[in-house]
Amino acid sequence: MTAATGSFRQFVIKVHSRCDLRCDHCYVYRGPDQSWRGRPVTMSEETFRLAAARIAEHAAAHHLRRVHVVLHGGEPLLAGRERLRGFARTLRSALRGTADLDLRMQTNGLLLDDAFCAMLVEESVITSVSLDGDEAAHDRHRVRADGSGSYGDVVRAVRCLNAPAHRRVFGGLLCTVDVANDPVAVYRALAALDPPAIDFLLPHANWDRPPPRPHGATDYADWLIAVHDRWAADGRPVSIRMFESISRLTDGGTSFTEALGTDGTDLLVLETDGAVEQADWLKTAYPGAPETGLHLATHRLEEAAAHPGIKARRTGTDGLSAACRSCRVVAVCGGGLYGHRYRSANGFDAPSVYCADLLKLIDHVRAAERSPTGTDPATGTDPAPVTAPATGTPGNRHSLAWSRFDALAAGLSTADDVRELAAAQRSRRTTALAAAARTAARRPDASAAGWRAVAALPAEARRLLLADPHLRGWALAHARLERLAGGRPAEAALSATARTRGRLTLPVPPRRGPDGTGIHFPGIGRLLLPEDDRTPGPGGTVTVETADGRIAVAGRVLGRDPLPDGMRWQPLRRLTADGFRVVLDDLDPGRDCYGGNHQAQPRLTVDQVPLWQQLFADAWRLIRDAYPAYAPGISTGLTTLIPLVPRTGKDISVTSLPTFGAIGLALPRTADDLALLLIHEFQHAKLWALYDMYAPFDPADTRRVPVPWRSEARPLPAALQGAYAHLAVADVWRLRALRARTGTERDAAAAAHARAVAAALRQNVLGLLDDILDSGPLSPYGLRLVRRLHDAATAFAP
Repeated sequence: MTAATGSFRQFVIKVHSRCDLRCDHCYVYRGPDQSWRGRPVTMSEETFRLAAARIAEHAAAHHLRRVHVVLHGGEPLLAGRERLRGFARTLRSALRGTADLDLRMQTNGLLLDDAFCAMLVEESVITSVSLDGDEAAHDRHRVRADGSGSYGDVVRAVRCLNAPAHRRVFGGLLCTVDVANDPVAVYRALAALDPPAIDFLLPHANWDRPPPRPHGATDYADWLIAVHDRWAADGRPVSIRMFESISRLTDGGTSFTEALGTDGTDLLVLETDGAVEQADWLKTAYPGAPETGLHLATHRLEEAAAHPGIKARRTGTDGLSAACRSCRVVAVCGGGLYGHRYRSANGFDAPSVYCADLLKLIDHVRAAERSPTGTDPATGTDPAPVTAPATGTPGNRHSLAWSRFDALAAGLSTADDVRELAAAQRSRRTTALAAAARTAARRPDASAAGWRAVAALPAEARRLLLADPHLRGWALAHARLERLAGGRPAEAALSATARTRGRLTLPVPPRRGPDGTGIHFPGIGRLLLPEDDRTPGPGGTVTVETADGRIAVAGRVLGRDPLPDGMRWQPLRRLTADGFRVVLDDLDPGRDCYGGNHQAQPRLTVDQVPLWQQLFADAWRLIRDAYPAYAPGISTGLTTLIPLVPRTGKDISVTSLPTFGAIGLALPRTADDLALLLIHEFQHAKLWALYDMYAPFDPADTRRVPVPWRSEARPLPAALQGAYAHLAVADVWRLRALRARTGTERDAAAAAHARAVAAALRQNVLGLLDDILDSGPLSPYGLRLVRRLHDAATAFAP
């Protein structure tokens, strides 16, 4: 995030200036700046109140909606549990009504126990722990005053923090890279603790005090590349901020770390004595390097923006050395961490001491991102599959770049994001189809010829087949012997062949449904057969031919030639709006798949279709013009609308996990209502697809949580679905308020009502997300997903 001129959004408060470890790589106690020796051991309550007041004053002056505060040290836990509780409450009280507070803490973890962790949960202090890998790696540097290792106590602390009661405040692990340690062993030891995130930090070094390089000029890149490739091969089971930042910056996004990217600094450090300083790692340069000459008692925080060091770090690429400005990866690297550029001969006018490492690492991560999705760039092999417990089907080998995952988790999506979800869904359909074919081979029935035709389809026809949102449902049902596929594979093969103008002749067993006995051609239409002695009996078939895009039965081309008495051809209808086309599917025998009170309508009458067309066209234009953030995803991923039987006084809409691309709904009264339903339900569709790729919850966890928009408690996956979709609904109401305030026919009352609805929905979403975070067993994916959505809801301004 680029800081506005004069403003800061991140504050590190040194609540304690001493530590209970004697780490030999510590930049505070082993660095050239020893100012800690003359400072109070613990920040006084008076100084902390002053710090909180200055932060609140700064937030109000610069209209900041959210500020980020890190309680730091030394070791912050040495300040004591109740003192830290008081600090947290002082900050929240000072900021109440001015800005939201994101409160965090970085600790070595030695003093964490159940009581300390419970306090962190009560006060919402997101806490990260420093851990350098397995026991040998960690205890190489992080030792006590007597030289004994700290690994055992730190791991105990991490497990306490990661317990279900405390997990919502576990921020992750911070690991300082040591190239003497085995990179894969370090990564595996950290990942085995199931953290929500891992931060790998390059040791603080500069040109005067360079890092050790036992093997060559790119030791640190080689070490991190080994971690990256193992992480990618494992399916990226945990967030690693350095790698994700490279991906985000490559895609034009922002960095998760100030060590990469060209955004200006927006961080200040508040020392235990009230001194206002620059970033702490400047202590590695020379004595007094972080000083600004400012103090909380005498200066406003924005005065720090005039300091030459901070100004230099706010000039983007213009503030970099000539070598950096001409580098092809400067937009990602950003010259590296400012402190790592220091050389006594010319100050900070130099590339990072890790320049060669950063160049090699960035090139490698970029190349890996461009390689086929789900492939280990080191070996070219597929990673271990990520199982989707909601369906029990074999694992999906697709994965998302974390930049895409985070954007989707926050509720937004580009067309490319939705294309990746759709690609993963095609893989799921392929897997389901293969399982059904294996079942058919073991238990052959009248569908055998159809299965052979499906297996022989050319690529383009197969692509059309896999686009059918109902394919996965019937294929999985057949694979599990819940019901036989009957004519389904033959119908699907004939339809895909006809749509690609191929030639195929197959016997098709008709099926009886609620609308009569017939043959369904996905994407084309349905042939209803006479209900008399001419209808084939059990085991009977109808021969169907297709050639040049036409389908013929008994020598009659469907849709062109008159049919024998009793036969009726029903073409599939489509809705269009400015080039966007969706299927209006009132024919597919698998469309009545939503359960509950959601019943599919029978074939729409000729008089009903124009109303669907008009409302759809008006709703789409409304989405495109008034809610444009949702239009690219919907136009890319929505393929099918299923008319449902309406219920008096209530809008009806629904999606399901196996039918990505389809939305079931009863036609509402207005285009405004239809636009809202489409946005709401497509949010559900996206989240179902994410559930399918990544398992956010423990499938054995059957607990339920209350949800504000339902009378009954809901399972955790359903509750998160509700929060995800309702945040988008809140956004629609926010935009409605804006339209009512600024339109040609301004309506103050309508604007106030819409704004109130948006605010209430946002608070409901935040409360539900807090309950989900409190509920316990979220996977690392689930924790990241919920936190990203929580961040989006927190930043949302009705």
